[in-house]
Amino acid sequence: MAPPISIIMPCLNAERHIKAAVASVLGQSFSDFELLIVDNGSTDRTQEILGTFTDPQIKTFSLDKRGVSLARNFGLQHARGEYIAFLDSDDTWSPEFLEKMYLALQARPDAVLAYCGWQNVGLDGPRSDPFIPPDYEGPNKFEALLEGCRWPIHGALTRRSAITAAGDFNTDLTIAEDYLLWMEVSVAGDIVRVPEVLAQYRHHDGGQATQNLALSALDTLRAKQMFLSRHPEIAGLLGSAKIESLTWEKLIQQGNALHWKGDLINARPVFRKALLAGHGSLSTRLRMLPSLLPLWIHRALLSTKARLSI
Repeated sequence: MAPPISIIMPCLNAERHIKAAVASVLGQSFSDFELLIVDNGSTDRTQEILGTFTDPQIKTFSLDKRGVSLARNFGLQHARGEYIAFLDSDDTWSPEFLEKMYLALQARPDAVLAYCGWQNVGLDGPRSDPFIPPDYEGPNKFEALLEGCRWPIHGALTRRSAITAAGDFNTDLTIAEDYLLWMEVSVAGDIVRVPEVLAQYRHHDGGQATQNLALSALDTLRAKQMFLSRHPEIAGLLGSAKIESLTWEKLIQQGNALHWKGDLINARPVFRKALLAGHGSLSTRLRMLPSLLPLWIHRALLSTKARLSI
């Protein structure tokens, strides 16, 4: 008999953290699951470590092609559970994660997804504080979701039927593939909050995709545009002004934040995207204009402006 929950874990050069991730799965209070680990072309000791896992609930696969969306979609093709959870190989769950998320969906046959709170591990200060998101199910649901990704990939349990209806993960996106999927799934039915911190997101120096801040901002914009183009009824309800605020104005805000931090490398592609698409006020466009120039000239202009303002 198929287990009710399938857990999909893509991994790439995960030798440092995968044992802890797998241990957090095997330590779940809800034990009727299968764990599908999809290696995505690792060149370190990941394959050797995978060979040490002997629990019958664990199945391992290897793909020649790299890409986290490809790996997750491959896992979905082999999953047998009615419910799907995703856990990256460098993150962990609290022992009650599966049990509480499963019970939340069992209690709500109309709900397609349950999401919970999480805690960042490896960050300093307030950024490491536990966080429980608000209840997003309501009249402004899609406006709230279009503000940005509201929970991490491993902070949700989803009905497989809703993922299939959404078309699985979009392999054209590098970073915001999970964000697009969550929005698409949320069209199919209600989403339910489990107001507890049950997931841990590990920040480290291992080349996480979200460290590319420009690509993250640009892919998030693309995900929003894809979603709105597929759902003109939602776009119509929001209106053009609100859509502009949630898409291009949000992108420019992200560029501004990078710019004021002195991160021109990531700010410039964001500014160029908005500028060449004709978005932003006149003063905003003038401020973004140097992003079209070579980097050394852009830096020289900022340095000159700083000296003149003293």
